Amino acid sequence: MIEQDVVVTTKHGRMPAFFVHPDGPGRHPGIIFYMDAPGTREELRNMCRRIAKAGYACLLPDMYYRLGTIRFDLPRRDDAMSAVIRPAMNSLTNAMVTDDTAAMIAFLDAQDAVKPGPVGCVGHCMSGRFITTAAARFPHRMVAAASLYGVGIVTEAEDSPHKLLSQIKGELYYAFAEHDQSVPAAVIPALKSALEAAGTKHTLEVYPGTHHGFCFAERAVYDPLAAEATWEKIFALWARHLR
Repeated sequence: MIEQDVVVTTKHGRMPAFFVHPDGPGRHPGIIFYMDAPGTREELRNMCRRIAKAGYACLLPDMYYRLGTIRFDLPRRDDAMSAVIRPAMNSLTNAMVTDDTAAMIAFLDAQDAVKPGPVGCVGHCMSGRFITTAAARFPHRMVAAASLYGVGIVTEAEDSPHKLLSQIKGELYYAFAEHDQSVPAAVIPALKSALEAAGTKHTLEVYPGTHHGFCFAERAVYDPLAAEATWEKIFALWARHLR
């Protein structure tokens, strides 16, 4: 594999990112990996490496770049750290991430290692709303989007992602945890109804016995069987639309 620390130039400034793709000849479908609230870290880079090993060119942006350089030492997470993570997460808006996504797609388009045309994405936690918004705002480019225990997908806000579902031309995959304090009970049925009403091609699953963050191998809530099942579904989604 070939991996690089790169800079994506956006309308708001210079966004650091991690970019990894297979070595050797050929071009590979582009994937954007939207980070979760604790931000970019080695755990996410390892997930990007797994995506690259499967034959994709994966970009992991530091979405907190407007705030400077922010890194959290998650094994030592406590209430004080969480009190810093929350406002960092809340500093992002759907409009900001839409702007950044345009720049990320332009970056992928400029890379010799990236196959021209449609791209895919995946987002954990806070980025469930962002992958949905991106699929709606870039309907002819972002054709295969996946969300793991996503939050903020169904809200009362005017720009709530679930209100944009009719604009999506591609396919969505949503995986939720059975036990998740970050996802109110009404969200999943509301999202199901909105997806069906919009006619959006999708798969929505709730994994029994799991908790928020179950795909992260470095967390106590890691569920290997459920995590591997989501990987299988995501790779199948991308294979259908990007190969």
